Amino acid sequence: MSRSFVIWGHFAEITGGEDVRVISESQLAAVLAGVPDDPRVVAGGNFATPHRALRILDETVARYRLFMLNAQKGVPDRDGVVLETPFVGAGMRGREGLRYFPCRLSLVPNLLKETLPPDVVLIQTTVPASGAVSLGIEVNILPAAIEAVRERGGLVIAQFNPRMPFTYGDAVLPADEIDYAIEADRPLAAPEPRPRTGVARRIGQRVASLIPPEATLQLGIGAIPDAVLDSLRGRTGLAVWSEMFSDGVLALERAGALRPDTPITASFAFGSPELYAWMHRNRRVRMLRTEKTNDPALIARRPRLVSVNSALQVDLYAQANAARVRGMIYSGFGGQTDFVVGALHSPGGRAIIALPSWHPKAEVSTVIPRLAGPVTSFQHSFIVSEQGTAAIWGHDASEQARQIIDHVAHPSVRDGLREAGRELGFHLP
Repeated sequence: MSRSFVIWGHFAEITGGEDVRVISESQLAAVLAGVPDDPRVVAGGNFATPHRALRILDETVARYRLFMLNAQKGVPDRDGVVLETPFVGAGMRGREGLRYFPCRLSLVPNLLKETLPPDVVLIQTTVPASGAVSLGIEVNILPAAIEAVRERGGLVIAQFNPRMPFTYGDAVLPADEIDYAIEADRPLAAPEPRPRTGVARRIGQRVASLIPPEATLQLGIGAIPDAVLDSLRGRTGLAVWSEMFSDGVLALERAGALRPDTPITASFAFGSPELYAWMHRNRRVRMLRTEKTNDPALIARRPRLVSVNSALQVDLYAQANAARVRGMIYSGFGGQTDFVVGALHSPGGRAIIALPSWHPKAEVSTVIPRLAGPVTSFQHSFIVSEQGTAAIWGHDASEQARQIIDHVAHPSVRDGLREAGRELGFHLP
């Protein structure tokens, strides 16, 4: 069965299977010139953005709304482009006119289906093979976006990249779901290496000591998650069910720390070229859509699910702010809320917030008396810094505050925090 689409007055046949027609960049520009006025465009985010297809769109369409998750640098920045996101990345952070939609990551698919339906979806995929492509390292919200744009009668445009690893699970997409495709053989972006500080190592060791045998892990990317994973290399019987993973999980796999009969489950990944090469056609890796990986009910079914997340600030009420700096949006909820709730309901599960006690650039304490803005998550099991570990779950509010002051806060601010805590009504010595 074939489908036909008009391209500047001529017909171009796109067939199913491996005969999906690849069009030129000028042809794609002609297609995009015919989209409705001020369309909403959903593009793959993180480190799988189809930059070439996005550039053609930006050069062709005068006004549009661009919806992305964790957009990295290189996102269009001009009049006529309205940026939309529920999770702010470096490419959108601080942009004038940014539309931030507070939303748990597990609910973003509903946002696209019910409130923010797309007209165009831009994805970066593998080249077709056996009638299918793979979304590779970025599944996330893209299956939901494709379904939403299909309901609307919009376009799915792919950037075929032979360097994208072919991953399984919900990453696999029938090739005939794609309306148009261009080719772009280019290296996948990778996060910049972050130096591992002594503070991160100490936090990593403390967090690792809280992880029970045969736990299922959820961690993000950064110096602290990497330090946690480093401290777990001598373990066995671990599993991974996470929103994302990076090179630290590959190190655990090679160290024999992961259960060989349990797939590594995530929704997206970003890391080194070595990680991407390992993921290619690897049945050990199962990439699922966000509404599965981040569903608190599904998370809670994993025994001993340990969620490790960071924060910008915590307060004496054991609340975490991972979204805003000085009241301005910095990132967003992401999956932190999903996994904190899921971990607390997991049999033997634990929800851990890990952060340094002192912010070295801003020269301020990360522990404050009371958050001034929205709360990202609360009711954790433990809060950990390089200073120590505060046990939160099962303790009354005053004991929680005392533990945060005595074991998490930097020594230079503890007296001030005790005084502020008493003024807030906590019973502190």
